[in-house]
Amino acid sequence: MYDRKIAEKCLAMIQSRWEEHQAGLCQFRIEEFTRKGWTDVIDYYQSWMRDFIEPNRTPATVKGYWSYYENWVRPFFERYPVALHEIQLDTLVRLMNSIKASPKYKLNVLMALHAMMDYAHRSRRIPAMPPFPKKEDYGIVEPRIQWVPGDTQEKIIAAIPAEHRSVFHWLMLHFRRPAEACALFKTDYDPINRAFIIRRSLSARQLINQTKTKTIHVIPAADEFVSTANRLLMQDLDSPFLFVNRRARRDGQRYTNESLNIIWKKACKAASAEIGLYPGTKHSSCTNFIEEGGTVDELQMLTDHARRESVLKYADITLRRKREIMRRRKLLQNSYNPKITSIK
Repeated sequence: MYDRKIAEKCLAMIQSRWEEHQAGLCQFRIEEFTRKGWTDVIDYYQSWMRDFIEPNRTPATVKGYWSYYENWVRPFFERYPVALHEIQLDTLVRLMNSIKASPKYKLNVLMALHAMMDYAHRSRRIPAMPPFPKKEDYGIVEPRIQWVPGDTQEKIIAAIPAEHRSVFHWLMLHFRRPAEACALFKTDYDPINRAFIIRRSLSARQLINQTKTKTIHVIPAADEFVSTANRLLMQDLDSPFLFVNRRARRDGQRYTNESLNIIWKKACKAASAEIGLYPGTKHSSCTNFIEEGGTVDELQMLTDHARRESVLKYADITLRRKREIMRRRKLLQNSYNPKITSIK
């Protein structure tokens, strides 16, 4: 220490940290004051997960955040120890570059750390939020939506055994996620108003009482599905679920994402088609809706997307619609032939 005044100030900081440790608010590390390989990021990430994330997030989110911590966050800050308030853009770029995974995965790891830093900022543990790498810094290339025409969808569904066909038909007609179909209860269908109430989903193979967006969605039943829905309601089965997999042995014989994907994959092989379950149902139905003349705003209303940008991706790939617009424009140009009148 340069003088007694600085030494006394340091001692007061140590005593304050020790009292916080005794109160269970933090871990006491003398390295914080000796500056020898010390970082509080690891301890803070753990406490943030236990106190805030685990009680308030879905099992899948919790599992993902712990995975990011074990594989990348903890090893990085053990190798490059810095204090929480010292994290700046250069530290975050170094972390980003150390992650040996896809650009999207790198973004997910940094977004988890961003959420933690935001929590620390709002808790007044750090004076300000550091800038994070911009989205283009990750080198993310948005993948093109995969989809199949409606007749191919019908061909695949026809190849599905009759006992399983209704859940896939529902997915094709209602623009919803497979996990929401698995979690749909009989009580979630209103036969009077002919509407489905989407309020549950699956997360890390667990049934949760919320959707991915934490919003309850009310969607009308497609006319061609009403009779099927009424038949499913009358099933004499001891299960609360609307779609029942008679081969399942637990959880009320509900479907799982894994079982749906297995059935879909076999049907695709039989139908000589190659498309995944999610792109083959939701992505394809949304794209076909635009192909058949529906507007982006109408699709947004049907899918309950909060942002219009989320449904624009379906309009961007409709080659047939683009051709139709180009042909219509050409017809208009040909029909408009103004006469030029000379003025003498």
